[in-house]
Amino acid sequence: MQTNFTPEALENPAMQASEKILRTCVHCGFCTATCPTYLLLGDELDSPRGRIYLIKDMLENNRPATPQVVKHVDRCLSCLSCMTTCPSGVNYMHLVDHARSHIEKTHRRSFSDRVFRGILAAVLPYPNRFRVALLGAAIAKVFTPVLRHLPGIGARIEAMLSLAPRMIGGRSPLERPQIVSSEGPRRARVALLTGCAQPVLNPGINEATVRLLNRMSVEIVIPKDEGCCGALVHHMGHEAESHSFAKKNIAAWISESEGEGLDAIIITASGCGTTIKDYDFMFRNDPEWAEKAAKVSMLAKDITEFLATHELPATTRATNHTVAYHSACSMQHGQQIRDEPKKLLKSVGFNVKDVPEGHICCGSAGTYNILQPEIAGKLRSRKVANIQKIVPEIIATGNLGCMTQIGKGLSDTNDSTPIVHTVELLDWITGGPTPKAIEKAGLKADIAINTLAAE
Repeated sequence: MQTNFTPEALENPAMQASEKILRTCVHCGFCTATCPTYLLLGDELDSPRGRIYLIKDMLENNRPATPQVVKHVDRCLSCLSCMTTCPSGVNYMHLVDHARSHIEKTHRRSFSDRVFRGILAAVLPYPNRFRVALLGAAIAKVFTPVLRHLPGIGARIEAMLSLAPRMIGGRSPLERPQIVSSEGPRRARVALLTGCAQPVLNPGINEATVRLLNRMSVEIVIPKDEGCCGALVHHMGHEAESHSFAKKNIAAWISESEGEGLDAIIITASGCGTTIKDYDFMFRNDPEWAEKAAKVSMLAKDITEFLATHELPATTRATNHTVAYHSACSMQHGQQIRDEPKKLLKSVGFNVKDVPEGHICCGSAGTYNILQPEIAGKLRSRKVANIQKIVPEIIATGNLGCMTQIGKGLSDTNDSTPIVHTVELLDWITGGPTPKAIEKAGLKADIAINTLAAE
């Protein structure tokens, strides 16, 4: 794609990067075939190619974002399916991130939009605030029939309340800095990103991760001052805020790396993993942080990515349960991790099946299912229908957002199929407790292997 950036504009490093990306695009349109919003809406401007044209015009002329640009960029899920499809290697992720930052700097949203986005940015990345907000949401659910009619934000409030759990559990022991010593001689030392929303909504994921790694003789450290990875606000265009979150994590992990050392930084939410692996790009022009960020990005590993290169503990239970594996977009498109989770599940005895249209987003996408509830709802229904086609006993995925989104869709259709994190299943079959969702569904492993051997 030919570009016409002025020399003055190209003095900005962000503009330089976007101009290079734009020149890579050859207008082929392959991206339209796998874009969820184009699939649903049929509007060229709701395809990656159409958005690229809008973003090019905006950045090239260094003009404020127009309502049209904002509308269509806001509708983008950042699922990155287009990047998997693109034969030219267009880095759409970096381009749309730049566009969102430019929108936040140059466009004044409506009052209701500013307030709603501000609340999400001020609550979700902070576990204590989020926990309090969920308690309030449990009460507010009663008033949903009234709240849904509020002008401008009614649909978003309804979506937010419908996704909030009716009850939340207590605090996990992992919600504090600590070192969990390995079981037996230490074979590796890793840091675990505990995250922001995940320990509040589903602490069992990190707990299963620690148990499994512990049995593998891996020492786990949860560093002081570690927190939100910045992904939630990054995709809302809050560049300064996302960089602030990232710097705190980088500092915490580099301190551990330069101390007793780290073999990896383990991430159990694939949405966080995609962002952390991009820290090197985010800080590429920062002389103070570039080298540190690059090291963190190199150390960052999804839990299944790490497990795939290490020997799992022996299985203590036998199972042939049919598992539908939902590959989160941030996993398969953002990190290009596709086969490792399925191979791990198969290796411990599960009958793993791919979901039809597995490359199409479920509609979660961070805060998308709150900010764009209509589109997200249609994608959720489509995803759940495809999962139900293979009649699974269990659904597994590697991202909490997808678990919440799909879980809502299952509930809407009175489907009690449990949805769990991949690591919860691996922990269960190799000696850990039954995941709560599995227990609630009444599923059991067929027989204890040690009992079978004794007989």
